[in-house]
Amino acid sequence: MAATKAQGRAPSKIELYTPEYFGACTLGGIIACGPTHSSVTPLDLVKCRRQVDPSIYTSNLQAWRSIYAKEGLRGVFFGWSPTFVGYSFQGAGKYGFYEVFKYLYGDKLFPNANKTVVYLGASASAEFLADMALCPFEAVKVRMQTTLPPYANNMREGLSKIVSKEGVAGLYKGLTPLWGRQIPYTMVKFATFETTVNKIYATLGKPKESYNALQQTGVSFLGGYIAGIGCAVISHPADVMVSKLNADRQPGESGGKAMSRIYGNIGFKGLWNGLPVRIAMIGTLTAFQWLIYDTFKVSLGLPTTGGH
Repeated sequence: MAATKAQGRAPSKIELYTPEYFGACTLGGIIACGPTHSSVTPLDLVKCRRQVDPSIYTSNLQAWRSIYAKEGLRGVFFGWSPTFVGYSFQGAGKYGFYEVFKYLYGDKLFPNANKTVVYLGASASAEFLADMALCPFEAVKVRMQTTLPPYANNMREGLSKIVSKEGVAGLYKGLTPLWGRQIPYTMVKFATFETTVNKIYATLGKPKESYNALQQTGVSFLGGYIAGIGCAVISHPADVMVSKLNADRQPGESGGKAMSRIYGNIGFKGLWNGLPVRIAMIGTLTAFQWLIYDTFKVSLGLPTTGGH
């Protein structure tokens, strides 16, 4: 899987597939995910509230106007702190472990395996682990954003409140539906991205290494946006269920019973509440994550992801 040096990329002092390389990819994942997820907090806030109560706002624009009029800019970005911390941890695991598992599965264990199968297996394995780090902060974020008045006013208060009332287990009660949302999401995100990037270079008719770093990161951005649309669609029903579970789970109620009750209330159509705004959010988010991640790799003299 090693690639020759691209035009405009400085020689790397980091050898591919070493602990230093995987550490760099982990740091790249933090930089790519924490800030980007935080930046779309206004979209996420309205999406989550409309998922839980479709009648709360008539439109996204009306929602932002209403929130800003009552609470100012802080209200529009409410929940940014658990979002930033949680998705920084998740980005570290998702990108770092993906590179580890892609190398382990594709180069070491199953060198003759279909590449798409390798991408799917590596991304699923990485997300399984990454979600364990994300789950406590996602629980706080969703409760803060979907309850009025808010369950907590900040991340520290939210964590403390959940633990004091429900124990540490309360932070992980949404883990199974989170896996249900995030693992398919990440499998589509990485496999579609890698496949799309490969097809873009095949269509262009020249090998990846013949393009300069700016052109390669442009391909990463385009491939990321296309992957993001697929991610949004495939993971949306589980995303709605995660929001509902964190906002409307009765004391002592099992996860399966809660999901059955919630589905009975909202039906199949209700699982798709907020999809258009999520497509806009996730498409843009995924595109910029791949752009930031691969730009970071290029800055270290490493090759961009995919296309070889």
